[in-house]
Amino acid sequence: MRLLLNIIWLVLCGFWMALGYLLAGVVCCILIVTIPFGLASFRIANYALWPFGRTVVERGDAGAGSAIGNVIWFIFAGLWLAIGHILTGVALCVTIIGIPLGLANFKLVPVSLMPLGKEIVDLP
Repeated sequence: MRLLLNIIWLVLCGFWMALGYLLAGVVCCILIVTIPFGLASFRIANYALWPFGRTVVERGDAGAGSAIGNVIWFIFAGLWLAIGHILTGVALCVTIIGIPLGLANFKLVPVSLMPLGKEIVDLP
């Protein structure tokens, strides 16, 4: 079931959301100081391509630097990516078949707002 949902996700919205994260990651990597943001963006892009069967957990070693970085990320990229997830999620929830995909979009909103200090792990 996860494979089927991931394939439908990829076709309907995963590819486009991953492109948004890739664009944010490239911009962050071009601006040398923000390379950690770019790496986090690439990690989330991978998650946005194939979200079913994986989840986001807090890293135990994240500290004040992650919190400050998340505030900066929120202002410059996180808010816009979260709006994209919310709009796509609402559009997908209009149809019955799209409800699981819309819920997956809503699941990506917190990590799109604050990606630093988080880790993506496979579900058992």
